[in-house]
Amino acid sequence: MPPTLPTSGSETIVMFKQVLSDLEACHQLRRLRPIESATGPVIQLEGRSVILLASNDYLGLATHPALKQAAVAATEQYGVGSGAARLISGTLPPHTELEAALATFKGTEAALVFGSGYLANLGLIPALMGRDGLILADRLCHASLLDGCRLSGAELRRYRHGDVAHLQSLLAKRTSSRKTLIVTDGVFSMDGDLAPLPDIVPLAERYGATLLVDDAHGTGVMGASGHGTLEHFGLKDCLSFHMGTLGKALGTSGAYVAGTADCIRYMMNRARTFLFSTAPPPAQAAATIAALAVLQTEPERRVRLWENREHLFAGLKKLGFRTTDSASPIMPVLIGDAGRAVAIAERLLQLGVYATAIRPPTVPKETSRIRLTVTSEHSKAHLDEALAALKTAGQDAGVI
Repeated sequence: MPPTLPTSGSETIVMFKQVLSDLEACHQLRRLRPIESATGPVIQLEGRSVILLASNDYLGLATHPALKQAAVAATEQYGVGSGAARLISGTLPPHTELEAALATFKGTEAALVFGSGYLANLGLIPALMGRDGLILADRLCHASLLDGCRLSGAELRRYRHGDVAHLQSLLAKRTSSRKTLIVTDGVFSMDGDLAPLPDIVPLAERYGATLLVDDAHGTGVMGASGHGTLEHFGLKDCLSFHMGTLGKALGTSGAYVAGTADCIRYMMNRARTFLFSTAPPPAQAAATIAALAVLQTEPERRVRLWENREHLFAGLKKLGFRTTDSASPIMPVLIGDAGRAVAIAERLLQLGVYATAIRPPTVPKETSRIRLTVTSEHSKAHLDEALAALKTAGQDAGVI
């Protein structure tokens, strides 16, 4: 729980210092670590080259020439900013063109773009649910989903991670007429595993509940064509809407909701984070259109991504690290103690590998980890060098 804000300025400063001291004592104090290059398989950090295993740029599109050229051209034509919210000052062609491209890519009637995934979830969920409703959310849902649930004012119940039986028991206990929303990630961002959507989708239909899937880490990665987790499970046509982000496999920034035309018109009028936010820069929209094209014309990027994922995951298993049931390019190495996780991350950096220690409150207590993410642009040599560093760091810390 956050501390109670003091009444005076001097007391507030003391409170800041105490909270920061407490965070440092339990190894939960965060600091920004500036890098000196574009994101990529290798970055410049503190004057040297290190292998980056902490990026969500799964397909290496953030530095793709086609995306950079599209962004520059849009900036030259439309400027660097959008002026205001789209319902205030008008909507620029790159935004409407992006939404059309997203709808085509996702196989839906329409789409709506938001400034970030966090904004999308904070706008989407309160637009769907009010104080009289019930939301059932997976216990490991992303923070933006949970904050959107709380902002809605609806009763929030959290079911055990991936536990369909627990979810069904909560559905069965509610009044059948009560408006209910089930919320889950498609790919869970800290564990890398998948929601059991083949079981959740029919359960939602059976009990008359609405299902919201956040496919932030699935879009561009999962499924035969990279269309996402719903495609992966053969469920593309089973939901009237879902959301995802543009700042991971697509290499840009922002988020989308894709669904029926009526759903999108409804969100355009009811999602407050769309109504009251300045539109994303036109360069971002143009770059994302280019990313969708590259995703379809360069399928070899996804092939390389999954080859690299299998190589690194097999290496982690062979070394004896404890991992999760990851089925994605997100591969956590479970450590437990936050202090030990921080120490391992620092040792890895000394050895030339940048991989982040994830600690509470991002993950539950005693589940701190090194969260590894792989991209299509890593070479086998990068991954083998990283595995050698992980072996040394793991042995030094006594975890393998």
